[in-house]
Amino acid sequence: MNPWLWAFDVVLLLTLVWVAWRVLAGREAELFRAVVLFIAFGLLLAVAWVRLKAPDIALAEAAIGAGVTGALLLVTLGRLKASARDESGQETDS
Repeated sequence: MNPWLWAFDVVLLLTLVWVAWRVLAGREAELFRAVVLFIAFGLLLAVAWVRLKAPDIALAEAAIGAGVTGALLLVTLGRLKASARDESGQETDS
């Protein structure tokens, strides 16, 4: 095995573990950062599947894991923030 590919695999593994830890260890106030890191984790995982010679799973991970799920999480986060603004605005009007 090429030493450059082996080094790339090790860096990819360490980056995957680090990103996963950052997603899980984030505070509630850092929800946007957690969603962006989740999307990055999905893309890195797709690269890992390509390295494992499973391009079909890599494509599914990139499309579903990073693409669709990431978009849904971003929309949900936007709605949560809008809902929190509406609730705080109603409390000050009373």
